[in-house]
Amino acid sequence: MSAPELKLPPLPEGRHYRFHAMIKPSGAECNIDCDYCFYLHKTDLLEHPAHARMNGTTLEQHIRQYIESQTGDQVVFSWQGGEPTLMGLDFFLRVVTLQKKYAKPGQRIENDLQTNGIALDDTWVKFLKEHHFHVGLSIDGPRELHDTYRKTRNGKSTFDLVMAAARKLSDAEVPFAALCVVNRANAKHPKEVYRFLVDELGTWRVQFNPAVEPATFKQSAPGRLDKSTAPMQDSPRAKPGHPLSIVTDWSVDPDEYGTFLSGVWDEWLATDFGRIHVNLFETAIAQAAGMPAQTCTQAEFCGKGLAVEHDGEVYSCDHFVYPAYRIGNIHTTHLGDLAFSAVQKEFGMNKRNSLPKQCHGCDYLKLCWGECPKNRLIKTRDGEPGLNYLCSGLFHFYQHIGPDVIRILRQLGHLPR
Repeated sequence: MSAPELKLPPLPEGRHYRFHAMIKPSGAECNIDCDYCFYLHKTDLLEHPAHARMNGTTLEQHIRQYIESQTGDQVVFSWQGGEPTLMGLDFFLRVVTLQKKYAKPGQRIENDLQTNGIALDDTWVKFLKEHHFHVGLSIDGPRELHDTYRKTRNGKSTFDLVMAAARKLSDAEVPFAALCVVNRANAKHPKEVYRFLVDELGTWRVQFNPAVEPATFKQSAPGRLDKSTAPMQDSPRAKPGHPLSIVTDWSVDPDEYGTFLSGVWDEWLATDFGRIHVNLFETAIAQAAGMPAQTCTQAEFCGKGLAVEHDGEVYSCDHFVYPAYRIGNIHTTHLGDLAFSAVQKEFGMNKRNSLPKQCHGCDYLKLCWGECPKNRLIKTRDGEPGLNYLCSGLFHFYQHIGPDVIRILRQLGHLPR
């Protein structure tokens, strides 16, 4: 099969094409069965065969096109799933070989691997260290909180397996970040979760992702729900636990999410400021200083975070892998053309353009920008649809940290004293 050609127009001097793609080489397959997984059902939804795998042709097409598409000095490959380690080490040895083959002069190629850690033995760890992979380890806190939703396929604990992987990474001096899903259970324990991740797990970087999915997420794509039936902000249906809730039972309560972030912020600021990187905290300070958001969820626009499935199918975003958001296939259209296509640009601009009036009048608009569009599930107090499910919690968080952020910016010289 001949490779499609890139048709991007020339850019003015000094500008660069940049975008990011999450690669799903093993599709939705995983070696554990987390209750809150938003991806495991994609095998059935997308009618993928069991044990789907990215073949060599698709892998080479992706690596070549991804590198060709970007004119900056850095290209970051993100290997996710499902569970990407199911591909085996030979696959990733092929990855680094192909990256060397297609890398442009002066261009830095980096890789990050998001994993549950179950398969990380000594051979894996040696490979990750040798090839400078950035590792993200999924863990939700101490044993009883982690095991609430992250179990094996036969319902057993995964905690010891993850901790064993963390020890192997630490012993080999492979830096790793913790990805903590803030859910209905661990949201009630902010300090306990944070201190565990920093002190016992031993990570230098923490990413907190809120667990939020509509009750019908296995059938209905984000943005395709009936807006007329959306619950009002602060109503019982706009929280988990109600029999007619808009979200799943394991989704985080919006107010508890705000309390969780505020509690972690207080602990982080008192003990670890400047030492531990917390994604939402760093980006809030940067945005308050007038710099761009460091996370897509808090950015004004989105659309530069595509998802590439094992068969080369490309979707608008990792959280929008539904037929309605399929934008093409790298075997027929160059990935760069898909990334900067009209349909993808519209998807990205819609993040800002679809915000309800309540958001435009909010003091924290430029720190939040309506968070992730997939979470815009409820109506404002005036009855306008399109409000983020997490709105009340995020408002509380930004209100809580406001005085601290002003003080930090003054200390850093970004504001007059």
